[in-house]
Order: sequence, then structure tokens, then C-alpha cells
Amino acid sequence: MAAGGAEERGGLEAAVRGRLRVLRQRWTRGTRERGGTAAFAGPPRPTLPEEVSALQALPIDVQLNIMSFLSPQDLCHLGSTSCYWRAAVQDPLLWRYFLLRDLPFWTSVDWKSLPDGEIFNKAFSEVSDDALYDYMAIYKKSCPQSRRSLKSSRPRYGAVTSFLQSLVTQAEPRFAMFGPGLEELDDSLVQKMMTCPEVLLVAGLPQRQIHGIGSGVSFQFSNNQKFNILTLYSTTSVERRRARAEQAVAVNKMFYQENSVVGNQQAVHYSVIDQVKKVCEVVDGFIYVANAEAHKNHDRQEELARILAMIDPALGPPNRPLLVLSCVSHIGVKRIPCVYMAHQLQLNLLHQPWMVQDTVAATLAGLLNGIEWLLEEANCKNAL
Repeated sequence: MAAGGAEERGGLEAAVRGRLRVLRQRWTRGTRERGGTAAFAGPPRPTLPEEVSALQALPIDVQLNIMSFLSPQDLCHLGSTSCYWRAAVQDPLLWRYFLLRDLPFWTSVDWKSLPDGEIFNKAFSEVSDDALYDYMAIYKKSCPQSRRSLKSSRPRYGAVTSFLQSLVTQAEPRFAMFGPGLEELDDSLVQKMMTCPEVLLVAGLPQRQIHGIGSGVSFQFSNNQKFNILTLYSTTSVERRRARAEQAVAVNKMFYQENSVVGNQQAVHYSVIDQVKKVCEVVDGFIYVANAEAHKNHDRQEELARILAMIDPALGPPNRPLLVLSCVSHIGVKRIPCVYMAHQLQLNLLHQPWMVQDTVAATLAGLLNGIEWLLEEANCKNAL
């Protein structure tokens, strides 16, 4: 993921400037040769001589700076104003620059919108293969703003169907929540969820524990829908406190390890203990709390192996959704961007719907967005 660094973005920005200068030279030369009609690829159009706008006459650096403040929709609108801007805003190098610049600041990504990892590893001098990567389409598909626009434009009958479904009494959807972010962060996500009614209202406390592993708490979402979360800790609270005091790693008691040989290499495979297996068999989805703090060491390969053990199709329906809360303790902590988190956990290998949502334990920022997605996916699965 080093391709997203400031050094490469600086080199890519210089390359974009160079492409825009070439574009303007081509446009100017074409205008002179064709008596005012710019020579660009595309179907011939009967056009009048195109005047140079004040924006177009600005220096290339200023043009790029202005475009950097525009949304994808605004850039597309700019492209409809003239032949010059149509060619400029469709330049793949420009969109690759925007993609690498903006994706570290995106707060969510899902199974439909995750950009291919090759985009990050490919040197910017190799972007001549326009047929291989349509960076404009990738950006528009991946950025949260575009995904929200598509969601808000869904047919009206979808909202009516959701309303009718709400009239039918249904059991509360249940989700199993687990992961290192529950135990390693300085601020407790679960404690904040239990004591912050202005964000998430507790609708019911557990009547019993499930074999001492975790307990189910009912919450009420903003649309009055109730759901239940079974929190699964890897160790007891005493063991977790001792491990934090000694800065050690506590033994995870939720899983047991099984080694297998694949080819000439030894592969690590986990299975869940019987108590956890009973939980996995009854829940409607999973919440994995990942530690997204950049200064910590993470073994994402082992984390993936444990996720696969929890969502094993042998334990329940194979299409149950997975919400990954990419969590940090508080706002001031430097985080791993959610797109990078999705690639580190290799979520593209999963066969069910998933979403990575940036979350802050101290404020619960981002939590409701993730819960909303999870409830929608679970309700869709239950309606089938």
C-alpha cells in the first residue's frame, strides 16, 4: 500500500500536469488546423469555433488545483461544457491521481466497491493501459459519496416494501461481535455502546450468559428496529486486564488451531470451540472489531483465519453479512484507512456481503452507519 504515499502522489501529480499540458497543446494545435474545432477522438459533431474560456486559459497548475476541489459529479458536469474539458476530465491519469489521493480519507468500503489491489501497486508511469483500468469508473464506484447517491435514488417501491416488512412482527436479528479491537484499545467500544443512549439506545439487558463466553444485549436503532449483539471475548476480563498490564498477548480461547499442509507449505487453520459454535449457528450476521491503530503491530493473516472460522458455511447460512468495524480508541489516533484494512484482511476472498466502516470507540463515530448497513443486509437475507 506504499503506492498511496505522499511521494508517489507528488510524482503522479507532476505526471498529471504534464498530461494536461499535452492536452492543451493538442487542443490549441487542433483548433488552429481545423479553423476552431478541437481535434479529439469521438463522433464528429457540427460545432462552431470554440472560444477559450477564462478557466481554460489559466495555468495548468491552477486548473489541477481547481479540479481537486470538485466532486466526481462536478467533474462530469465540467466535462460537458466543452471539448477541451470533456477530454481533460476523462483522462485516466487524472482519475488515478484523485483515487490515490482521496481513498485514505474514505470512511467505508464494501464488497461491491473495493478497488483492485493492483491499482495501488502499479507505478504511475505504467498507466498507459487505459483498457485495463477505467480509473474514472473505479473512483465513481468506490467513493462513499457516489454510493450514497445510488442508495438514495433507489425505487420508491423499495421503501414501501421496507415499511410493509416493518409491520410484520419479526424476531430481533442477532449478531455475533468479536475481534481484537474489543480488547486491545484504550477505550472500550462495548462500554461506550452501553452508556451512550443519545447514539445507541439499550433496549434490553441480557437475561443469561451463553456458557460464560459472552452475553446478548438488545439495542434500538433510530428507526425503532431492535437488534441483539452477542459479544464474544477471547479471554476472561481478569486475563485481559493482566495482559494489558504486562503488555502481553493473551491466549485466545475462542479458537483452537489445526495445521494442514497445502503443497509444500504449512497452512494455519482455526476452528471455534463448541460454545462459540452454538452462537455461530443462530446469529444472522457478524461484527468483527479490527484494531485500526497504525502504530500497533497486526497479524492480519491470523485475523483472516479466525474470521473464516467464525463464518464457516458449515455453521450456518453462507451468505450472512460481515461488518468490519475498523476501530481506533479516539479521534487523535492515526488510523489505517478502511480500504487498506479491507486489503490487509483479504476480504475480497469472502463469498458473502461485507463492509468495512471506520469507527471511533470513544465517540462511536461511524458505528450507526455500519449498523444500518448490517440491518439492511440481514433483513434482505431474511426476506428471501
